[in-house]
Parts: sequence; C-alpha cells; structure tokens
Amino acid sequence: MSSRQVALQILKEGTVIPALPLALDENRQFDPAQQRILLWYYLNAGVGGIAVAVHTTQFAIRDPKIGLFAPLLELASEEISRFEAETGKIIVKIAGVCGKTEQAVQEAEIAVKYGYDAVLLSPGGLAEYTEDDFVERTRKVADILPVIGFYLQPSVGGRAFSFDYWSRICEIPNVVAIKSAPFNRYQTLELVRAAALSSRRDEIALYTGNDDNIVVDLLTEYAFVQNGQTYRKRFVGGLLGHWAVWTRKAVTLFEELKQYRNGEQIPAELLTRAAQVTDSNSAFFDTANGFAGCIAGIHEVLRRQGLMRGIWCLDPEEGLSPGQMEEIDRVYRMYPHLNDDDFVRENLPSWM
Repeated sequence: MSSRQVALQILKEGTVIPALPLALDENRQFDPAQQRILLWYYLNAGVGGIAVAVHTTQFAIRDPKIGLFAPLLELASEEISRFEAETGKIIVKIAGVCGKTEQAVQEAEIAVKYGYDAVLLSPGGLAEYTEDDFVERTRKVADILPVIGFYLQPSVGGRAFSFDYWSRICEIPNVVAIKSAPFNRYQTLELVRAAALSSRRDEIALYTGNDDNIVVDLLTEYAFVQNGQTYRKRFVGGLLGHWAVWTRKAVTLFEELKQYRNGEQIPAELLTRAAQVTDSNSAFFDTANGFAGCIAGIHEVLRRQGLMRGIWCLDPEEGLSPGQMEEIDRVYRMYPHLNDDDFVRENLPSWM
C-alpha cells in the first residue's frame, strides 16, 4: 500500500488527531523553530494524525498580507515526513480547507502539492450557500483529495444542516470521514444516524469534534432500527482543538477508551473523568465568553509548558478573556491527573 492508503486506513480505524496551533513571536510573526518544536511534541505524544490550517491554526493565515497557508502546510508536512522516516510510523496529514468552492478547490490542490492525505472541509462563513451548494462543493473538493466532512458549531461560523444533507454527503464516494462538532446532542445524533443508514456506512469514519462531550462520544455505540434491521455506528477517534493541549494524556485516555468497544461494562469513573475533561475544555475554550478566548486559551496552556513562547494571535485584539486565566489556574489545580507537564518537561530538550 502507498503511504496515503496506509494513512487512510489509520483514519478509518480511528486515532487521536490534534488541531495544530500557530506559533508566533512577540511581533506576531511566524516562528518556524517554535512551530517545529510544537509538531514534535504532538508526534512524540503518540498522535495518529495532525490537522493543519484549521480553526485552531487561525483562519487568518489565508490573508494575502499574512500569506502563511502554503508555508505552514509545507513546514508541517516536512516535519511529519522526517518523523515518519525516523520512526517508520505513518501519520495522517490533514489540511483544513475553507471558503467558496473555487477557494476550497485551490486549497485542496495546495494540500496535494505538499503530500496531504485528506482535507477537513469547513462550512464556515458561507451563509449564502444552500445545502445543494455545499454538496456540490464537497463533490468538487473530493475529486482532488479524500474529504473529511465537518459539522461546525454556529458560534464559530457553522450552521445547522438537515438529516437529508448529511445523507447526501455520506453517499459521495471520496468522503472518508466526518467530524461532528456542533456541540449539540440532537444535531450530532442526526449526523450519526445519516452515516449509520448510508450505503457507505462502513467506509465513513466518524470523528468527534464535540469538545464538550469527548469521552462520552468515544464510549457510545449508536444503534438505529430501520425496516427490522439494526444499524450501528460509533465515533472511532477525535479531531479536536482540545487535544492540542495535554496531548500525551489524551492519547493515553483514547487507548483506554478503545477497550470498551467490545461491549465491556464501562466503569463509572470514566464518566467522572469525562466531566473533568469537559470542565477543562470550558476553561481553555472560554465558554463563559462565547469562545472568544479559545485560541489564546490553548496558547496559554502550551506557553506554561514551554511549548510556545507566548499567547500571541495574528489578530492583536484576540487574547484571553477577563477571568479566563483564573479558570485555567483552577482546572490545573483540580485535575492534575489530566495534564502532561511531566512528559513535556522530560522531553522538551530533545525536541529543541
């Protein structure tokens, strides 16, 4: 098999995929050296894939004045390939693409150039598009690279989609996975039902992006009865901004959760830990302020660990919200078993 075929098989079986933050210096300029350190943190933490140029990376990298979309894809691909050559482990390379159909196609073509395995196709910022428009856009991008569909929460630019929409998306041949991140149980259920009842149900991997429900999503087997037959589907992995921090512990947790896919009784302690993970996410993602500080919150955790030099974002107006620092302090105190500070401390010199 080619490396892309191996990568797509890893994606299908399920893995941990963090969304890559953007490393900047104090002048808000791209910091390639720090970006490489961050990439090696994720790779050595045991992730199975990395998503580049997604929301956590900041959509402004596409601004012509900033011009970081292609350079970042190139740098990340080079570092992942270097890790693969050194370890023999294949990592799933995912590029975020967005914008109107023409832009999405162009970005997918850039992802091909730099050796990416699939694209995460964002629906954000396209209020004028109908569901038919989105389906056609997906088809055109899927002609270029395998597509991971994306149910994005409205608070960060997404929208609600119908059951029929997801049913049509699932039938597109080169749609290989879907990330569910509406942060909404009803909408998540509709998406899972569409995938379970699709003729391509066995070809589509479901990934949780519901940062408010990570553990429960990964523990749940969904079952839908239609015409006397039961169709089952589950989330096989996560593609998450939350997994951009405390990543080593996220990998450990994911491996633990996989044990319960065979119907074994789920310990109550895991449900307690699920709530603790959600509480931590609330602090990092700044839910108290409508997610205004979500990227800066991720940066702050990485800064504390020495993985980023500061919390700078491309937008000077973007930073921590009032009270967010105290919330991050709180979850650090409450849930010390969830952080991977010791892992970072022991290995950071080798990544530098």
